[in-house]
Amino acid sequence: MAKAAGPVNVSSDWTDRQMRILRADAAAIARAADVLRAGGLVAFPTETVYGLGARAGDPRAVAALYAAKGRPSFNPLIAHVSDLAAAERLGAFTEDALTLAKKFWPGPLTIVVKTRGSAAVCELARAGLDTVAIRVPSHPAARELLANVDFPVVAPSANRSGHVSPTTAQHVADDLAGRIDLILDGGASEGGIESTIIDFSGDKPRLLRSGGIARGEIETITGPLASASKNEVSAPGMMASHYAPRARLRLDAREVHPGEALLAFGNGLPTSAEKARKILNLSERGDLTEAASRLYAYLRELDASGAEAIAVVPIPGEGLGEAIRDRLARAAAPK
Repeated sequence: MAKAAGPVNVSSDWTDRQMRILRADAAAIARAADVLRAGGLVAFPTETVYGLGARAGDPRAVAALYAAKGRPSFNPLIAHVSDLAAAERLGAFTEDALTLAKKFWPGPLTIVVKTRGSAAVCELARAGLDTVAIRVPSHPAARELLANVDFPVVAPSANRSGHVSPTTAQHVADDLAGRIDLILDGGASEGGIESTIIDFSGDKPRLLRSGGIARGEIETITGPLASASKNEVSAPGMMASHYAPRARLRLDAREVHPGEALLAFGNGLPTSAEKARKILNLSERGDLTEAASRLYAYLRELDASGAEAIAVVPIPGEGLGEAIRDRLARAAAPK
């Protein structure tokens, strides 16, 4: 296991951190592990989006993470661990939760269970709840980073709270330069949509957030999933306004207004598409996996066009389309 050379200096002021971007090789990952041990903030790639990591059991590090993102502290964080054994030390898994974990981990699935009260995930990271959200990511750099530390790492998306999630190291730098210590650059995220979150802390499993694993795949094991209560914030990504660009989103658009940018899907364009300030197509062949992988990068690019609004064509709701539509609906919600 590579060891980083030299001491790690972590600023106690989140507004004055000397951020570095390093290619995610063994030496850089070992360096990142040292930064996390010292209470610092590290952005790293996962198969979904880039996460902003902090030591889950260190309240000061977690508080710095909330401050760097501008994230409300009532919004709980996901603890990332290296394997199922580490996850079971943090929470009490039901039989169905274990079955899901064995099938989909490592991968884009977050499981919420009753906490075992471990100090390895502090109360601030859990937002005071008696539950803990846990994930085992599959990206090689994330897995190596977690193998280099002996503690869980909380890691919400590495962007300003409520803004479009980052799928490249540059997206992270655009949002958080001067607020974090290190970015591990592992290239573009392949999945592009955050993890699916399933809650097993109650009488029956509930879908808290649609994501990288479609509802239908989960329900083959759990049976029909209940939905979260309206206005509930018991897991990340549940706030009404989230994933939002500066420009206003207009969903299920079948025409384009003058000056709007256009987010298209499939091989047809809406009427008046020639009026669009800029056009990007999530997938010309109508592939929802491809669309998910491009969603956040394309929202950022269309936002940068200067358009006041982005017209979004109808997206099918089956499979990954449910997660894509969820993210777009939250991005379009009043800020």
